Amino acid sequence: MAYSIFVIYPMSNITDAAMPDLVLSELQDAICTITLNRPDKRNALNADVVRELQAAFDAAEQDDSVRVIVLTGEGSAFCAGADLAYLQAINTNNVMENAEDSASLMRLMYSIRSCVKPTIARLNGHAIAGGCGLALTCDILIAVEDAKLGFTEVRIGFVPAIVMKLLMERAHPGHARELLIRGNLIDAAQAFEYGLLNHVVSAERLDDTVYGIAREIATETSPQAVSMTKQLLLDIAQRDLEGAMHFASRQNAISRETKDFGKGIGSFLKKEKPEWKE
Repeated sequence: MAYSIFVIYPMSNITDAAMPDLVLSELQDAICTITLNRPDKRNALNADVVRELQAAFDAAEQDDSVRVIVLTGEGSAFCAGADLAYLQAINTNNVMENAEDSASLMRLMYSIRSCVKPTIARLNGHAIAGGCGLALTCDILIAVEDAKLGFTEVRIGFVPAIVMKLLMERAHPGHARELLIRGNLIDAAQAFEYGLLNHVVSAERLDDTVYGIAREIATETSPQAVSMTKQLLLDIAQRDLEGAMHFASRQNAISRETKDFGKGIGSFLKKEKPEWKE
């Protein structure tokens, strides 16, 4: 199935028409697709890419017409982590410069992880080091069969610090520890077995699977209920069992006062299908 898409957010201030934006943002049917656009560099990260990604996600989250955000990469890779020039630059940074640079990456990953709108990582190829961490910020991860994933930081003397919490949330602790300490890559089937991926599909089925799920969320679920569910998932992860149950009970009561609850229950009782829009 083909999906026609049009650009809605320019993410770069570059005026030279020969230089493409590093990040593209496109919208169709309430689904915003954010694309890393450095195929010649395997969509590797640098400070400019991080800034443009942050701007793209901020814009999509604030746009009431967006129900679902899809993150992907142009070309054959999803994201190969930090590019060589970027690594050379941070190797010469002072402590304050490295602290700010690290904080920028952390803010990006946290903002995606805590985004009130559902996020889907469309892994069209390898997701390595920070690129794998970037994918793990999303709610649902869907990868092609030949994709490889892993955290190779320790093999170049780096520490996979920012991505660690994201990995520990999804993978079995034993698998997570091995991946972080060995710095090895695993194939998509093994990543699925470890819990990193939700779906593994052929390249031919990638778009049908990704956008099929995205359209299902966009048309079949309540925006308010999904947003509150995402926030609740984030909040209860920081609480013990009793605290989480009490907090969830309060949120359950609050949800019953929302406009979407009234609409959804009313439609259900009338045996009608609610039409969900922002």
